Amino acid sequence: MIYKNTKLGQNVVVQDGVFIGLPSRDYLNKPEIEWPMTVIGDNGIIRCGAIIYCSIKIGKQFKSGHNIMIREKVTIGDNVLIGTNSVVDGDSQLGNNISIQSMVYIPTYSVLEDNVFIGPGATFTNDPYPIRMKGKLLGPVLKKGASVGANATILPGVIIGEGAMIAAGSVVTKDVPAWSLAIGAPARFKDLPQNLKTLNII
Repeated sequence: MIYKNTKLGQNVVVQDGVFIGLPSRDYLNKPEIEWPMTVIGDNGIIRCGAIIYCSIKIGKQFKSGHNIMIREKVTIGDNVLIGTNSVVDGDSQLGNNISIQSMVYIPTYSVLEDNVFIGPGATFTNDPYPIRMKGKLLGPVLKKGASVGANATILPGVIIGEGAMIAAGSVVTKDVPAWSLAIGAPARFKDLPQNLKTLNII
């Protein structure tokens, strides 16, 4: 189903069971209110079961896996992959040339700069004190060319520096310096080998 205020670019492939431009809670049961436009750029592929809310701007050559969800007020650049069963929550910003593998969770207020890679099952968090007390939600920031391994967990507000790599299964509790390797739970930092000090090719 493609809702009103949705603009698809040229050569966009939309498979079965997809919802695009879905109104967020602010607009439910309020037919008199016009909800913001959803825009998807040229040459995108949106696979079965995807749910893409309103007030979203997606660039060219977007590719989704099956059953993804992108919540409202998200911006996504060109040449971005969001893998099967992954979720991008609202008010997040994704740059260009990003590869997000299957079963990844990206919370509200996350920022992913260009050339970021996220392995399958990685989880990012944004609530420093869930349920116990109210506080400001702090999404993670992944700087240009950062890589996150499979099943890693990133705590709220953590900044992963440019070109840094997070080893699979690591739990990152504090900011990661640029061009370093974070490994373990809690993660310890090591200097990244020289042959890995190059941006991801996506």
